[in-house]
Amino acid sequence: MVPSDPPATRASDPAADRALLQQVALGSSEAIRVLYARCARRAWAVALRILGSRADAEEVLQETFLEVWRRAREYDPSRGGVETWVTTIARTRSIDRKRALGTVARIAEDAAHQPPPISSAPVDPSEAAALGQEQARVATALRELPPEQRTVVELAYFEGLSQREIAERTGDPLGTVKTRARLALEKLASLLGRG
Repeated sequence: MVPSDPPATRASDPAADRALLQQVALGSSEAIRVLYARCARRAWAVALRILGSRADAEEVLQETFLEVWRRAREYDPSRGGVETWVTTIARTRSIDRKRALGTVARIAEDAAHQPPPISSAPVDPSEAAALGQEQARVATALRELPPEQRTVVELAYFEGLSQREIAERTGDPLGTVKTRARLALEKLASLLGRG
């Protein structure tokens, strides 16, 4: 969600900033709301400028505040105001995401230009039978997944869609798709591990 304009800005008070971050570190949802209202717009703008995509900037904003929640005890007001600290986290996360997206694009580009592998060795009948049995086990395990989890796995592995593309196709929130993928993989690992 794109953050709304913050309330009127005020000068940063190091003692108040430290107290606010201490409340965040203690798990105060009110403190994180106050911090979000103060810092989200600027952090989102930095992420958008680096990534050029509203969707990516929104994801980075969410990751930024999760990191702020986890690292609140590390905040040091002598190194700058809380807005600067949050914005620096958003900037770092944005750069990391941009690099990762570039790496994925390069890998996909390289793969598109490679010829498909050609097997020079004849297929061993016992290996073919074992592969067939393994494929049957996987198909059986997939059928045991709840339909929404199975759909995510099938779209990811059989159609090659990213989690964002799955969310767009199914109309589900990206976070829901990520959770379903994680739960599906955990269940598949459990099901296939007992065979």
